[in-house]
Amino acid sequence: MPSAEVFNGGAENVLYTTSNGAPYAQPYEAQRVHVGNKQVGSILTLQDFHHIDLLAHFDRERIPERVVHAKGGGAHGVFEATHDISDLSCAKLFEVGKKTPITLRFSTVGGESGSADTARDPRGFAIKFRTEEGNLDWVFNNTPVFFLRDPAKFPHFIHTQKRDPQTHLKDADMFWDYLSQNPESIHQVMILMGDRGIPRGHAFQHGYSGHTFKFVNHKGEWQYVQIHVRSDQGVKFYTQEEGTKLAGENPDVHNQELFEQIERGEFPSWTVSVQTMTQEQADKFKHSVFDLTKVWPHSEFPLRPVGKITLNKNPSNYFAEIEQVAFSPSHLVPGIEPSADPVLQSRLFSYPDTHRHRLGVNYQQIPVNAPLVPVANFQRDGPMCVNGNQGSRPNYISTIRPLQYTKRQTANAAHEAKISSEVEHFLSQVDDLDFEQPRALWEKVFDDGAKQRFVSNVAGHMSGCKNKNIVKRQLEVFKRVSPQISDALSAKLGISAKI
Repeated sequence: MPSAEVFNGGAENVLYTTSNGAPYAQPYEAQRVHVGNKQVGSILTLQDFHHIDLLAHFDRERIPERVVHAKGGGAHGVFEATHDISDLSCAKLFEVGKKTPITLRFSTVGGESGSADTARDPRGFAIKFRTEEGNLDWVFNNTPVFFLRDPAKFPHFIHTQKRDPQTHLKDADMFWDYLSQNPESIHQVMILMGDRGIPRGHAFQHGYSGHTFKFVNHKGEWQYVQIHVRSDQGVKFYTQEEGTKLAGENPDVHNQELFEQIERGEFPSWTVSVQTMTQEQADKFKHSVFDLTKVWPHSEFPLRPVGKITLNKNPSNYFAEIEQVAFSPSHLVPGIEPSADPVLQSRLFSYPDTHRHRLGVNYQQIPVNAPLVPVANFQRDGPMCVNGNQGSRPNYISTIRPLQYTKRQTANAAHEAKISSEVEHFLSQVDDLDFEQPRALWEKVFDDGAKQRFVSNVAGHMSGCKNKNIVKRQLEVFKRVSPQISDALSAKLGISAKI
């Protein structure tokens, strides 16, 4: 983690200065020329750098907010490896007893920076590990699945969850129009509209990789892995009515409560575990291990504990440490690799791309993003290069001042070698398998109270739809999960047409 001096702004009782460090007597002053005319009074001077610089910086204080996950909060803490998984991964942060500093950011997905914490929305659950092998980012959600498995759908989906281009209002027709046309989203819809759709606080939710990763050991042996970060506080939720009330009374309730919990010394924690699957098991599995809309049954692939995350330090400055923190699933360390999951592969590009736009090409030099280990490569220059630009070392592979190169820690392994030379334009198709897990959620996980709340939540949101054909189309999707759902919604919405 960057030094406490950087985070805390240095020592107390420091001398007030201009931005270039010159001492300045009175922050409220502005240089003026008195002209002796009462009607004119005095005029400001262009030479007043302190005043001009104040205004110029003020005009530029806002950076582009995140396109998704704009509203968030977080804290710093530590990951401690508690169980030996050296047979799975050679990553050094997993050595038993090792403690790795982290930053964790929670967020909603669809809302703007000032939106309410208690919106019904999936939550981002992003963790930056500052390891001795460089930074590792786990860019997770609080749900184990997502709305899609085809990466090209993502921008379209997000557009429908944002604002109408004409009215600039949230639009229920847009929301359900997309979902009803893409029924593979139904598993995530069931979770979103159920009790877990509004967590009771940042500390009361789990985090999931959703994507399949690969862990590689020192021998070059690898397995597919799903990562779970489960809350030691348990999962708690707000009802729709409670969430709506809090959105008006205290839209920052989650961020406030997390800050106050840590200040009181009530440090929230999570247990990190993994599910593993071999290539042979994946070949026999009933659905693709790269399908982001489905989970791996715990009965077949039980959780294996890895370590514990504890949040124990609040940020000293929100903008510096939370707004500027930049996560990407492509920030990996030896022993952890991406799989061929197409949505994950798309995110490997998209996340660093947005950071370069939002924060600048040198975003990893910002203290909260900077690795603890020295960075030595051939990247130079660019806006806001603040780390000395790697000094006089040549910016090419040089025999004059050569860099040292590490030996690979793992043997060469033919990862996912089943690759065809054919190029295809692929779009997944919906089948009955897409409804099995949502049906199990309804029949085996939701109790009677949860079912009633689910129907009420969906009906409340769908009642805002003006286009009843969209409603009917979505009811058909729910019917494929269970006729009980479509019948209950049909009655509650007053839709009597055959579905």
